[in-house]
Amino acid sequence: MHLHAPSPDTPFAAGAPRFATPVADAHAAWQLAYAQKGAACAAGVGGEFAVALDLPGGGAWLAVDRFAIHSLCYAVHDGRLHWATRADELARRLGLTELDPQALFAYLFHHCIPSPHTIYAGIQRLPAAHYALFENGRLTVAPYWTPRFDEQARPDFDALRDEFRGILRSAVRERLTGDGKTACFLSGGTDSSTVCGLLREATDRPPASYSIGFEAEGYDEMEYARIAARAYGADHHEYYVTPADLVRAIPDVAAHYDQPFGNSSAVPAFYCAGKARADGYTRLLAGDGGDELFGGNTRYAKEGVFEVYGRIPAPLRAVMDPLFLNPVTDSIPLLKKGGSYIRQARVPMPDRMQSYNLLDRIGLAEIFTPGFLAAVNTDAPREHQRATWAAGPRQASLVNQMLTFDWRYTLAENDLPKVVGTSALAGMDVSFPLLDTRLLDFSLKLPTDYKLKGVKLRWFFKEALRGFLPDEIITKKKHGFGLPFGPWAVKDAALNALAAESLRGIAARGLIRQDFVETLLTRHLREQPGYYGELVWILMMLEQWLRKHAPNYRMAA
Repeated sequence: MHLHAPSPDTPFAAGAPRFATPVADAHAAWQLAYAQKGAACAAGVGGEFAVALDLPGGGAWLAVDRFAIHSLCYAVHDGRLHWATRADELARRLGLTELDPQALFAYLFHHCIPSPHTIYAGIQRLPAAHYALFENGRLTVAPYWTPRFDEQARPDFDALRDEFRGILRSAVRERLTGDGKTACFLSGGTDSSTVCGLLREATDRPPASYSIGFEAEGYDEMEYARIAARAYGADHHEYYVTPADLVRAIPDVAAHYDQPFGNSSAVPAFYCAGKARADGYTRLLAGDGGDELFGGNTRYAKEGVFEVYGRIPAPLRAVMDPLFLNPVTDSIPLLKKGGSYIRQARVPMPDRMQSYNLLDRIGLAEIFTPGFLAAVNTDAPREHQRATWAAGPRQASLVNQMLTFDWRYTLAENDLPKVVGTSALAGMDVSFPLLDTRLLDFSLKLPTDYKLKGVKLRWFFKEALRGFLPDEIITKKKHGFGLPFGPWAVKDAALNALAAESLRGIAARGLIRQDFVETLLTRHLREQPGYYGELVWILMMLEQWLRKHAPNYRMAA
């Protein structure tokens, strides 16, 4: 849902919180909940929300929902806690507009700036499932909820399937607008197809579905969106994004966010939401979350393979390692693969998930200026992730630990801001039925092998919806609104020009080496557009954001 900005530091309650009993006045309900249960009271509240309360004596209390679908930024300034829904608004209001080089590095590492940090040195963002309490001049920021996986030892599939389907139906039905102006994103994947079908059930009429396609081999999955649309009798709408569309939208999409944001699917999502808005719809239902609740990402299976190494007895590993990790075996293809496996398996989690990070692959000294590297801690992004991993459910299975980790980095920090931000730019509300709190709680009791059965991803989700989802959707590989930016940036002159002048602009600010920018544009991008296009994109979006929000920014020499 789109969060309408409150007046500065005014108490407010936004979104659709779900209390134990229905309430007419959400703000009053929050006040009562806080009075009865204190700072962690949001643990008993479901739904999508952000809330800010004044407390006696000049104190304040803030909270956001379990996935930070609604965002709150804050700062302690002049002895008070100040807040706003956008970091840029709060920074301007308080005069705290200095950019943080460390946050810039975090953006280039993660393609977003994970909370609690923001691009502004004096402004912070409340992490998902956290509250902020300012009382007696002291600020406390802490989680009000942490996941507890209580896996059923002897699950009853039929009972779980029926419960699951019931929760899904309720989650969609309760997110409909009263005026019938609810539509849905439809990528043709498992999640969006599920939402589309449930929208049909909930309204008993053809659901309005919106899909984005690309005239680029290997990127377009409109075929699957059409399969889902036919299965549910949808009033289906398609739009094929072009390079010219990107050139038009990139400056506006980049500038709309309150800090640099590099998810390349944001522009397609913006066009999708814009088409729905133009047709008179006011809310879109999005399918985000199914993979992260029910085990749908391929890395969950991949990391399980690496964990096998850790279960090998130490004496046997002592024999294996020298056999595979030496210059001779590196020249023998089969043994070389064994060595590569051991090297990756020896990297602890969560660092192992960053084994293919683009910055590391290229080399930091190749990309960044010495001045910028001297100003930042290049290990800070990994330290942030290590702390998040350590705070997670350590007694849970590896799959569940990874799911929890992805709730933070994939959903709360990346995919959800993408959908919420671009929908807001298009003038649309958006809501996420697959992230319903009841569905989250349901997922916590599923056995791990109901999520990942061998190498079968999201086994329970697919089996529970077999017969409801088309078979072609159940068996397809995950894709989404992936953007063929790299290939297009090579072939399309206008898009290439926008990328080139943006990257040269960022180099002029003293962040990126000018010689690297030229090599990236003239050689790397042309030779491997799919690989290097990602880096070109995040640098371009950073420069476009800076032009709007900090046009005079330069790194000190």
